[in-house]
Amino acid sequence: MATIRIATRKSPLALWQSDHVAERLRAAHPGLEVLLVPMTTRGDEVLDRSLAAIGGKGLFLKELELAMLRGGADCAVHSLKDVPMELEGPFALPAILDRADHADAFISNHHDGIDALPEGARVGTSSLRRQAQLRARRPDLQLADLRGNVNSRLAKLDNGDYDAIVLACAGLLRLGFGERIRARLDAPGWLPAPAQGAIAIECRQDDAITRALCATLDDAPTRTCVEAERAMNRALHGSCHVPVAALARLDGTQLLLQGLVGSAADGRCVRAEADGDAAQAEAIGNLVARRLLDAGAAEFLPPRE
Repeated sequence: MATIRIATRKSPLALWQSDHVAERLRAAHPGLEVLLVPMTTRGDEVLDRSLAAIGGKGLFLKELELAMLRGGADCAVHSLKDVPMELEGPFALPAILDRADHADAFISNHHDGIDALPEGARVGTSSLRRQAQLRARRPDLQLADLRGNVNSRLAKLDNGDYDAIVLACAGLLRLGFGERIRARLDAPGWLPAPAQGAIAIECRQDDAITRALCATLDDAPTRTCVEAERAMNRALHGSCHVPVAALARLDGTQLLLQGLVGSAADGRCVRAEADGDAAQAEAIGNLVARRLLDAGAAEFLPPRE
């Protein structure tokens, strides 16, 4: 009997996502044994500083990739929005699963939405992208860092540390917290992180067996959309150090990509969009990036080396 070992972070959401992939693999390949290999990453351990300050979202991948290189795991499951635009080392993404809700969620125990918050309200988020869009809409708000897993972030809100917090809808829905969503923050007024809501499977490029088994879970429409979003982000050299947002939508064979780059310091944002044949997803992503740069996005991006 064939076996696949999935390296995963230990957070409730990461375990949910890995369990979900395991169930899908078992259903697609009857008789396949799928085991989880839970691990703690540096991104999970350092919670007193923002991700941008300690090295970025790639910190969630390093230990899992080392496990694959050392033979302790065959693949890893990630939130695709946490996966760097360029994979380091001999890795591939054989499967991107069908996307869940891409939107952000406004969560508050006392207020129905961003515009309903009192002046000077304290809002928790460590995402520079969310901070930029919050400042653009409500420059009076106090924005405070918020790290930790979904459960601990909700607990901090319930403890009164914040008047509201902003999280991803997908994570809340996956963990059964859908009732906590007071308002969905969605396009065109609000854009998510590139690839938000999509789960990716990573494995070694040279592991043909694992790649083939995982590839059966790949969702072509989702891959097309996130390829456009990630191409835009890649062209901008985006990372968690930069407030970059993107959302691609398919309408038949046509793809529309909306992009945003902003300043978490003062809320200034530039926007651009483009549409075209979905088969040209990467080119559309590059085009939106050029339009953002033409509109002044370079002011909010780190200098290129």
